Amino acid sequence: MKIAVISASGKAGREIFDEASKRGHDVTAIIRDSKKADAFGEQVIIKDLFDLDYADLEKFDVIVDAFGTHQPELLELHPKVIEKLAGLLENKPNRLLVVGGAGSLYVDPEHTVQLFDTPDFPDAFKPLAKAQSKALDVLRSFDDVNWTFISPAADFRFDGPRTGNYILAGEEFTLNSENESQISYADYAIAMVDEIENNEHNKERISVVAK
Repeated sequence: MKIAVISASGKAGREIFDEASKRGHDVTAIIRDSKKADAFGEQVIIKDLFDLDYADLEKFDVIVDAFGTHQPELLELHPKVIEKLAGLLENKPNRLLVVGGAGSLYVDPEHTVQLFDTPDFPDAFKPLAKAQSKALDVLRSFDDVNWTFISPAADFRFDGPRTGNYILAGEEFTLNSENESQISYADYAIAMVDEIENNEHNKERISVVAK
């Protein structure tokens, strides 16, 4: 399978790139910093994602959007990135898988209250969570894009272990048997590539948490 990982030089993007490569997929990194290109060998496109056109993406079965930023002045880019990529892929056969956030998960069965609206949600992370929630809203507005939005657990651990064990959940905030919501970047990447291979949640938001 031909896979492109946008922002592959970031933490999540690199894990997904490596996981897909280990499984034998034909993976290409899309990055904007030429200084980081050597890490990906010949499988790299150096281009700002806002400068991409459909000709850049046409040959890929799956495009992974691993864009992420925590900088307050750049948070507005989260929905803009989705609008750009979904616009390119509208009415096209390619699939778009998005690395999402946990803050937009729902905490009630009626899906009226999101995690970032709860009293214990840290104020410092609310702007990011709201930006990622807006990005999901933008994605849902595209009826003719083959998308899947995958939210990690609340505690998204870069240095966590690679276990291969995770719980696949829906749009509601989910705790594991230890009453925790956490997952490592490595296990998240496994879940992402599993979804790439299985293609079971088209036009859905799902979430993953470590067992």
